[in-house]
Amino acid sequence: MVEEKVILVDANDNPIGLMNKLEAHEKAVLHRAFSVFILNDKNELMLQQRAHHKYHSPLLWTNTCCSHQRENETNIQAGTRRLREEMGFETELKEMFHFIYKAPFDNGLTEHELDHVMLGYYNDVPDINKDEVENWKWMKIEEVKNDMIANPNLYTVWFKIIFEEFYHHFDDNK
Repeated sequence: MVEEKVILVDANDNPIGLMNKLEAHEKAVLHRAFSVFILNDKNELMLQQRAHHKYHSPLLWTNTCCSHQRENETNIQAGTRRLREEMGFETELKEMFHFIYKAPFDNGLTEHELDHVMLGYYNDVPDINKDEVENWKWMKIEEVKNDMIANPNLYTVWFKIIFEEFYHHFDDNK
């Protein structure tokens, strides 16, 4: 199996090369990524629990899905692909904003990403891919915020960072 490559970028999101995903996370090199947030008509956020066998952050809760764009793939195409691969459904996605963050993991890897945050709406039950996702649930946005404060160890490092950005953006645009 060929290791997936990530798109290295500068602070303005200009591509400057490709690198194997693991190497980029070992070296903490800035690369392009995306995070998808799916809401239902009750304003609940669909969370996923990462599969138990993931090499980092197993069984932690996070946003609906996230990953890395492939070469020559738009942000929306990447988000749609990964949503289908992980959660088993498609819906229209809209780009909300992007920002840069850096988050080290306990295993020595570091996420250093220019993250494109996308929003979509869906009201049905996902068909999760058990290779990627252990479980899923709907939670009110305020409940997520409060639970992260009460139980921060249940959530991925990057989700805590991204949720803060998402929450402020969402709150400003209600």
